[in-house]
Amino acid sequence: MEYRLLGRTGIRISPLGLGTDNFANPTSPEESTQLLLEALDAGINLVDTSNSYGQGESEKIIGHALKQHHRRQQVILATKAYYPVGMHVNDQGNNRRHLIQACEDSLKRLHTDYIDLYQLHRPDDLTHPEETLYALDTLVRQGKVRYIGTSTHPAWKIMESLGISESNHWVRFVSEQSPYNLLDRRIENELIPMAQAHQIALITWSPLAMGLLAGRYPQPKKRPADSRAVIRGSIYADRVTDKAIEASLSFVVLAKAKGWDPAQLAVCWVKDQPGITAPLIGPRTIEQLHQMIPVMEMNLPEPLREACDKLVAPGSAIANFHNSAAWMKWQF
Repeated sequence: MEYRLLGRTGIRISPLGLGTDNFANPTSPEESTQLLLEALDAGINLVDTSNSYGQGESEKIIGHALKQHHRRQQVILATKAYYPVGMHVNDQGNNRRHLIQACEDSLKRLHTDYIDLYQLHRPDDLTHPEETLYALDTLVRQGKVRYIGTSTHPAWKIMESLGISESNHWVRFVSEQSPYNLLDRRIENELIPMAQAHQIALITWSPLAMGLLAGRYPQPKKRPADSRAVIRGSIYADRVTDKAIEASLSFVVLAKAKGWDPAQLAVCWVKDQPGITAPLIGPRTIEQLHQMIPVMEMNLPEPLREACDKLVAPGSAIANFHNSAAWMKWQF
């Protein structure tokens, strides 16, 4: 397997990362643990979670499993903070007070002394970036965090932060975690060129477009009862438009005609796009994990890449996977 560099850090990560948003919600702790261990056995070494996944339960499952099975040193462990995690008004955001407390809480749940990659889950327009970066620099100097990154941030905010870090001799962002799939390609316009120019690793989420590109929604205007679009609320449901379903069905036909499993092609397409370090897969079941593991050693043929471009043009979108970030404006 070809491991890839995490930006300019020299750290090598697997070409697919394990996303754990399904851990504890809906995947049981037992099956989540099995998923984690089998992913590590297959060579995946990047494990991504958040203090908000399952209200902290995802971190607890990962921490317990890594400690019990003595696998912590094998893992590049990434987590995130920003979303509300308590009852008080300041239990949220990217301010120094919240980030330092959130990091301490994550360390306890993860049963570890340090976090490899600590990420801002979303931008915080109420907090000045100097406040945020000073807090993150403090955590790195204390040895509680090794590297820092962002998630679903615009290119200009990342560039602003790089300038602040440089002028203050503080730690700099090494990665950005953005939504990216064939149905929403907007990061190709600014974010990917910026990341390539400044050696920012791109660890992308939702390569399957919430199952759309795996054929999970076989009929327009119908949503499976156990799909995220039904059970997880409006942010998820709004991404599954009839137009997106129609395009995904064309993608499924294309994949099968070329002898590919649609889900494997969707993930391989992201993995092999210029500037992408590693897409995150978020299997809900062991079977879904087994389906994805071979993709790490697959390569996307150029004619198939061109065929995908004809379905959804480079830099465009027909579904809004940035709809949890107000800064990205959406037009049909």
